[in-house]
Amino acid sequence: MLGEYRIEGRRAADIAASVERGVGSGELEPGRLLPPMRELAARLGVNPNTVAAAYRMLRERGVVETAGRRGTRVRPRPASTPREAIGVEVPEGVRDISTGNPDTSLLPSLREALAAAADRHERGPTLYGAPAVTEDLARLARAAFDADGVPAGPVVVTSGSLDAIERALTAHLKPGDAVAVEDPGWGSLLDLIPALGLRALPVALDDDGPLPDAVEQALRQGARALVVTDRAQNPTGAVVSAERARELRRTLAGHPDVLLIEDDHGHGIVDLPLHPLAGAAGPTDHWMLVRSTAKAYGPDLRLAVLTGDAVTVDRVGGRQRLGPGWVSHLLQHAVTALWESRAVDPVRTARSYGRRRDALLDALAERGVAARGRSGMNVWVPVPDETGAVARLLHAGWAVAPGARFRIASPPGVRLTVSDLAAHEIGPVADAVASAVRPSGARRYG
Repeated sequence: MLGEYRIEGRRAADIAASVERGVGSGELEPGRLLPPMRELAARLGVNPNTVAAAYRMLRERGVVETAGRRGTRVRPRPASTPREAIGVEVPEGVRDISTGNPDTSLLPSLREALAAAADRHERGPTLYGAPAVTEDLARLARAAFDADGVPAGPVVVTSGSLDAIERALTAHLKPGDAVAVEDPGWGSLLDLIPALGLRALPVALDDDGPLPDAVEQALRQGARALVVTDRAQNPTGAVVSAERARELRRTLAGHPDVLLIEDDHGHGIVDLPLHPLAGAAGPTDHWMLVRSTAKAYGPDLRLAVLTGDAVTVDRVGGRQRLGPGWVSHLLQHAVTALWESRAVDPVRTARSYGRRRDALLDALAERGVAARGRSGMNVWVPVPDETGAVARLLHAGWAVAPGARFRIASPPGVRLTVSDLAAHEIGPVADAVASAVRPSGARRYG
């Protein structure tokens, strides 16, 4: 059953650590069946309850999964193997359009903003006991939320969207609970959920966002939280429309105890309007909407602002105080300076990404290739053979992101980032994709 690997230990923590070492070394590969608890307990000379506790620890850490009588197995892709590792090595001379990074030419210079933050620090450095959120950033964030119809609520600052989502999930859920997530969806979130000991329930989506029937099904299956990307959904570019938002609110109204998390990471790079699901009168008791600076100002700023119901925001902020304490006021002052100076023009940025994205979609359509990309910086291309398509594109000189990074149960696909695609590259990459999707059906386009 375990080949040559021998699980050791007499305490639950030691047994769990032994299994994790085997997973980390590759000796216990994904999908490997672990011994039944009583069998392993007899082999180690311990009480079966000790092994049960070890397996429970491993489940909560996202290392194994249990499927009733089918036993306990190493996760097909354990939490120690992030989805970013699913990819291809990019040889010299191959154009890499797999990263998901923004166009650096559209990012603002940080020099003046950081200098302004340093000047404020010189005049009065932040010390222990200061408020976690600076007054100016809270004011700007709340005004922007108000302008977009986001319900009233306090503002908290975290180290990016994923940090906020993790804190909200752990504030409301317990290991073993299920979270409804978009499929395909953000790979980092799909990594986080099992790492927290939670279960991901896939929700299909189209260009207008999650499908209400799919959300209803996930909620009926016991999902305790729903995570929705409002705009620039990664990897498909979906945007929650006004009608879809109304439909999803009606669906959620029947499940008021579900935690609603909205990720508006497209704020600042998308010119399509926000249609938040959260409302002044519901549809759920607990909710959070978070906006990251990563795509508009640069990933290295590591800052996001969020709001939500009083209980959720208090729990997120309280847990943060017990860990890092706060996000550096130097970063908060720098973001405030960028925001106040209008260092990023959302309309210009959205149009820049839109021109490249639409040009690629049109070129693919001309070649008979269906693709998705309503907003943001990515294009999603369904393919019949994901591994083959990635390999053929690499051979043709293009490195793309395998869909396995983003999928749970949805069909295969590949993601292309258009951030820095030049006009003269659109045709060649469309040709390569068309050939990769239909390698035996080459056609000429004159």
